Amino acid sequence: MSGRGGPSDDGEGRDGEHDEVRGVPRIPGPRGAADDLPPEAYRPPPPPGPRGTRERGPAPGGGSAAASPAAADAPEADIPAPEAAIPDGTQGAAAGTGEPPGADPADHAPAADPAPAAPSHGVLKSLLGAWALSACSAEETAAVEEHLGECAPCADEALRLRDAVGLLHTDRDLDLDPLLRFQVLENCLVRRPARIPVPVWADAYDAETARLDALLRDIGRSDWDAPVRLKWFEGERQVDRRTTVGGVIAHLMGVDGLVAAALGLQDPLGAEAPRQPALRTEAAWDLGAGSGPRVRKPWREQSHALIRTVSFAGGGVAELPVSYGSFALPLRDSLLDRAFECWIHADDIADAVDYPYPAPGGAHLHRMIDLAARLLPAALAERRRAGLAGPPRQLVSAGSPGRSLHLEIEGSGGGHWYIALDSPAAVGSADHSVAQVALDGVEFCRLVAGHVSPQEAAAGHDGDREAVREVLFAAAGLSRI
Repeated sequence: MSGRGGPSDDGEGRDGEHDEVRGVPRIPGPRGAADDLPPEAYRPPPPPGPRGTRERGPAPGGGSAAASPAAADAPEADIPAPEAAIPDGTQGAAAGTGEPPGADPADHAPAADPAPAAPSHGVLKSLLGAWALSACSAEETAAVEEHLGECAPCADEALRLRDAVGLLHTDRDLDLDPLLRFQVLENCLVRRPARIPVPVWADAYDAETARLDALLRDIGRSDWDAPVRLKWFEGERQVDRRTTVGGVIAHLMGVDGLVAAALGLQDPLGAEAPRQPALRTEAAWDLGAGSGPRVRKPWREQSHALIRTVSFAGGGVAELPVSYGSFALPLRDSLLDRAFECWIHADDIADAVDYPYPAPGGAHLHRMIDLAARLLPAALAERRRAGLAGPPRQLVSAGSPGRSLHLEIEGSGGGHWYIALDSPAAVGSADHSVAQVALDGVEFCRLVAGHVSPQEAAAGHDGDREAVREVLFAAAGLSRI
């Protein structure tokens, strides 16, 4: 495209008054500093179209373009003028780009930045740990949580990580609940039926030996030498004997050997061992059976053997007598007595090593209390023979109701029992009740074990004071080492 002059050829157009190309001044206005220009001003101009190419022809007036001063000072037509010097944005754009008026500037606008691609599954999975710790940025958190709504495996993993992070809190105790093992054992015994069921009269012994074994597994090696004080009543006073945790287990194993011998199993102390529990305990300690944790295994194997034997034997052995030297009990009551002593001595061990140990369940506790209540009339008669209680006041024929004490046991395993006061052959009766004693179930068991005195146990009573005293002391007299 050639330059155009004014209406005449005498150089009038060189004044600059009419020196324009399509309405754009040939001489641009003042430019600002480079720092003042907007960023888009730095982009290179688009290549000129056919009409933006300037032809080198003769200058107006017969001179060449190079010889014309005005032409020499004027910029090339294909160099766009600054936007500030373009009065009409549409015309300026057309003139600067070499496009005809009306062309769409968006055709030559710089391409917009493409939208960022969504993170891949692998990237989002690698962010789950940081997400669980709340260490992701806002954008990463949004991307991860959107992904969790669509990907089940990652959602499961995120839940596990969040639970794990919860264990890292310093204000939370990481130790397991000491009662957890007992709860699991109790659930297993309730939910899992045995192929050969344990007789009902033996399940208390099975449960208490399992609970004690769980305690022994939890304590440390040094705890086996912790001092334990065994307590019981003799006559009118409480006595005790100092031993260790291992000594307590040796004592239990020695007395359980009486039940083993009655069932034809091997006596851990030998065939010539004495029958009295106190003498058997001394024999077990003399053999060194109570030194350290090695006694746990033979004791536990013996308890398993007892349960296994009575389970296979069925109900026919329930009345088999078990001799304790000065007295005997049927096997059903003997195993209940051994369950009671296992619990009491396990509680002694728990106190020595500072370990929580709950009382037996209500059903088992009720049977233990019932056994003690059934033994009280004979214990009263024994105290009279020893001169520790007054003579009977009202003798009746065997099987007839006689003077009685109402024993009311409260709490778990509680109930009502009527204790014959004057003869073991008499029958307790509510109509012949002359006194009443109310005790908590666990407190009554501690009295029977000789761990509390009769004076401490008499929390609530009414009626004949002498009858109350005799029954409480007889209950304490049931205890032994």
